[in-house]
Amino acid sequence: MTLASELGRSSRCCLSRVGVPVAAAQRLATRAAGEFSASGDEVGDKNADVFDRELKSKQRDRAAWFMHESDPILDTVTENLLDRLEDCKRMFPTALNLGGALDHVQRMLHGRGGIERLISMDTSVDMIGRSKRLAAMDGVTGEEAKRSALENMQIIADEEYLPFQAGSLDVVISSLGLHWVNDLPGAMSQCRTALKPDGLFLAAMFGGETLRELRIACTVAQLEREGGVSPRISPLAQVRDAGNLLTRAGFALPTVDVDEYTVRYPSAMELIEHLRSMGEVNAVRQRSLVMSRDTALATASIYQSMFGESDGTIPATFQVIYMAGWSPDISQKQPKRRGSATVSFQDLQTAFPPDAFSKTSDDPKSTSTTKSITELASESKERERTGHNESEETSRTTRLPSGSWFKLD
Repeated sequence: MTLASELGRSSRCCLSRVGVPVAAAQRLATRAAGEFSASGDEVGDKNADVFDRELKSKQRDRAAWFMHESDPILDTVTENLLDRLEDCKRMFPTALNLGGALDHVQRMLHGRGGIERLISMDTSVDMIGRSKRLAAMDGVTGEEAKRSALENMQIIADEEYLPFQAGSLDVVISSLGLHWVNDLPGAMSQCRTALKPDGLFLAAMFGGETLRELRIACTVAQLEREGGVSPRISPLAQVRDAGNLLTRAGFALPTVDVDEYTVRYPSAMELIEHLRSMGEVNAVRQRSLVMSRDTALATASIYQSMFGESDGTIPATFQVIYMAGWSPDISQKQPKRRGSATVSFQDLQTAFPPDAFSKTSDDPKSTSTTKSITELASESKERERTGHNESEETSRTTRLPSGSWFKLD
């Protein structure tokens, strides 16, 4: 018997001794969360049933015993997500650590954001137990000084039914946990309701380009061996949807940015084992329950032949979408009233034509930037009246997607 299986058996024995079976505890937590969830103007689709949440909880139970304390993806994503707290001038005393990389958020906070009380929440009993054990071990080794006496709490609940009162949290942090939620708009809306005014929502989740190499290899192998395709990899949100999700959930000042990380593995088998250790295994309800050995070996072979590097390794792409939004508050900067502008965009375009800044300073015809908009507009109209066209005398310019104008030699 392996050490992991022995630890798993002892953990469940401890739960049974206190009269709380694992499945019953999960059902009780979900029911309680549904009764005491912050209600109000939440939006979402409660009938969405894409993922098997019970299966995902079991997968995370298993991952709790095989997850490495240091993981290249979880560490990097969590560090980049928590860096955003350092860009905020205000403090966040009470924080919710919502699913995903619980331990990594707890370990890598290092006093950022002025967080004094961290509440870790997950549907997995074993994952919460792991978080408790690691918090206790950190206290023994003296890591509490590094964490600025952080108070840790752990609860078992579902992300779709947050058991928090409205306005009780300062910040919600979710590192790679929300992409397995069925009702994502509803879950984000509940996060916004649970936040205090001007509270911060920070989340990172895998985007639609994640594991694109594996998707292609699985599709080709299934078509060749089985004559059809079944969902082997979870459907993930696209980048264009992230901003809409923040706006739909009622967050102010939404911000979205994307990063792509490439991890190299000796073969596709090591990639699958890594995904299992992170709890990132397929949990789509309409998935095919069994993958034949022939199809699995064909997938690995196709992966190697299509994407293999010269050194024998294979790359795996992880696209991560970072989202940030604020709970609305009157102290936040608001856009000006519609129609209150005193200068139109047409006037600006007339005053500052694209070729106005492509001339050198020694050009006698160059336009001074110190002139007023009215003067520049009148000069432009005078040039149009006299039929003077300077476009042939200047270098050709083109507009790039960034919106800047660049001179092309």
